[in-house]
Amino acid sequence: MSRMTPVPEDRELPADPARTNGYDSIAEGYTAENETSLLNAYYERPAMLELAGDVTGRRILDAGCGSGPLFAALRDRGAVVTGIDASAGMLELARRRLGADADLRVADLAGPLLFPDGAFDDVIASLVLHYLEDWGPTLAELRRVLTPGGRLIVSVEHPFAIYLMHRLAGEKTNYFETRNRAEEWTMGGQTARLNFWDRPLHAMTDAFTAAGFRISVISEPPPVPAARELFPEVFRELTGTSFLGFLFFVLQAG
Repeated sequence: MSRMTPVPEDRELPADPARTNGYDSIAEGYTAENETSLLNAYYERPAMLELAGDVTGRRILDAGCGSGPLFAALRDRGAVVTGIDASAGMLELARRRLGADADLRVADLAGPLLFPDGAFDDVIASLVLHYLEDWGPTLAELRRVLTPGGRLIVSVEHPFAIYLMHRLAGEKTNYFETRNRAEEWTMGGQTARLNFWDRPLHAMTDAFTAAGFRISVISEPPPVPAARELFPEVFRELTGTSFLGFLFFVLQAG
């Protein structure tokens, strides 16, 4: 499990495997931890929902929906949500959560999406792009399925946090390179090997603008206030109430 400095005892749980079905084998354990973990339940998901704002009546694609926690929250707020994920095992758990009528589909974000142009008002890409080596084709497809002026709301591993993690571990790494990182995660008694692609901030913003997006927001939010009381052992090691974990963007389709 990837661990984000300076939160050494909590785990980063991304929403979708994108290029691998490794999540099929750890789906149950992943989902159980994702429900209550500091980084997901009290940091990443609240930040994504805050950035999404009022979604009443908006057509939203949850790209990398996993077992459906963001899908459920967006639907509860009045959005019309479609979820896609590369892992059939994760989608099975999502259907248990969301019901038989939920619009859930197996899809690989590295390939074409079977949606018409302008099908969605928003796309939510929660902790999924960092599984892709080449963002260009994926961003082009997400831009295509958005209405003009639609939003792409993204969270990714914070590139400088990953760089610090490697440096503190004594590893030689170049922040400015796009590089592969493989990890084995064991959850629920099962193990999966997952591949990540680390890239610097400028490579991310260059990819967004090349795909025709305008960057509206870059955010490094704190966790929700309740996190400090629920995870006191983590915050005792921090000098403040926040940490470098993930990086968030709101992008507008041109």
